[in-house]
Amino acid sequence: MGEIVVGISGASGAIYGKRLVEYLRSKDIPVRLVVTNAGEITLKHECDTTKEAIAEATGALLEDDRNIGAKSASGSANIDAVVLCPCSGTTLGKLGAGIGDNLITRSAIVALKERRKLILVPREAPYATVHLENMHKLSQWGAIVIPASPGFYNHPKTIDDMVDFVVARILDHIGLEHNVGTRWTGEEIP
Repeated sequence: MGEIVVGISGASGAIYGKRLVEYLRSKDIPVRLVVTNAGEITLKHECDTTKEAIAEATGALLEDDRNIGAKSASGSANIDAVVLCPCSGTTLGKLGAGIGDNLITRSAIVALKERRKLILVPREAPYATVHLENMHKLSQWGAIVIPASPGFYNHPKTIDDMVDFVVARILDHIGLEHNVGTRWTGEEIP
């Protein structure tokens, strides 16, 4: 498997991106971590951590969001997927307009042009019409949109259970076997 780019933008829900990086690295999957300036603020506020601390704790390679020439944005690099988790409304808007003005947006646009998996995890609530239009447009272009909306059929007991539900859906769409969360078996309701 090639590398996975995980981008954390400024939307609420930085815990999803943090947990995704932790899981991928625990399975020795190479991760390139890119965090926007707004993502850094959210990461500190919601998770009381920094991008540097996540990279150091997990062994993820931290890339500078201002460096649009980094490997994450290369069409010839061995990148399997780009996951923007969480993906802010501003980032959705830039992608919907084809704007690649930072490493996160450029990596996502390169993923589209190279037909790599691009997974967008918006956390806005409610969605403005412009967010819905951009998600629709990006979905038509091949992106997979997985809103950060945990299910409750698995009877979550903790916030971690709800986070893992969303992370499990991301891992499914990357194409990775995992044991995160509880899968529906069809036997739950007699």
